Amino acid sequence: MTSTTKTVAFFGASTGVGLSALKHSLAAGLQCTALCRTPSKLEAIFPADSTPNLKIIKGDAHDITAVTQCIRTSDGNLVDMIITTIGSRPIWYKMTIEDPECCRKGAAVLIEAIAQLRSQGATGRPYIVPFSTTGMSRFGRDYPLAMFPIYLWLLKAPHEDKEIMEDRFIASGETFTILRGSILTDGETAKTVRVGVEDPKTGRESTAIGYFISREDSGRWIAENLILKKTPEYENKILMITT
Repeated sequence: MTSTTKTVAFFGASTGVGLSALKHSLAAGLQCTALCRTPSKLEAIFPADSTPNLKIIKGDAHDITAVTQCIRTSDGNLVDMIITTIGSRPIWYKMTIEDPECCRKGAAVLIEAIAQLRSQGATGRPYIVPFSTTGMSRFGRDYPLAMFPIYLWLLKAPHEDKEIMEDRFIASGETFTILRGSILTDGETAKTVRVGVEDPKTGRESTAIGYFISREDSGRWIAENLILKKTPEYENKILMITT
């Protein structure tokens, strides 16, 4: 599979969807940078001597200095692509998350970092892929009706955060594809990933409604369909993915 993408920056890739996408990107030989609060987590998975195409940067996705370092290439320009799968840990007994503004703050910092680098002479137009969740469409239900109580109560706080995150990327003027995954599970499978497409301005183009998708399958799909090949019809769209 041929890719026009040369450099990819990852936020939130120490686990889950981001880690899966990172693994496939590295296996394809792409130059990757990954921001990680605890670099040893990624270093244990990707030893430096066997993964020369990965640069791990210590820092937080809310720290503009660290974010700028992650999205700047060795020649001082912007990376080709940015994958962000950050999120806050749930506090189920309170029906909330540890940081209710995690994703919106991450989006604001990332957009500002891109602007600052451009103001300093950096060139490039990164293709941004934020990972979100189903249950937030303004154009109709995109999850099974049986899941309504979970989406209404348990996921209210993360949905509010991710909705603001999505709106910030849509309004940024940058090229994006927002991915909304159904409820995440663990373990790679051989299931077919179904894709629904939504235009944030004009509405739904196709529908894919399902209960679950695994983190590993989500990351592999991102790598195969957005990173390792160009899919123009997905640009500046919102995708719902499920199995």
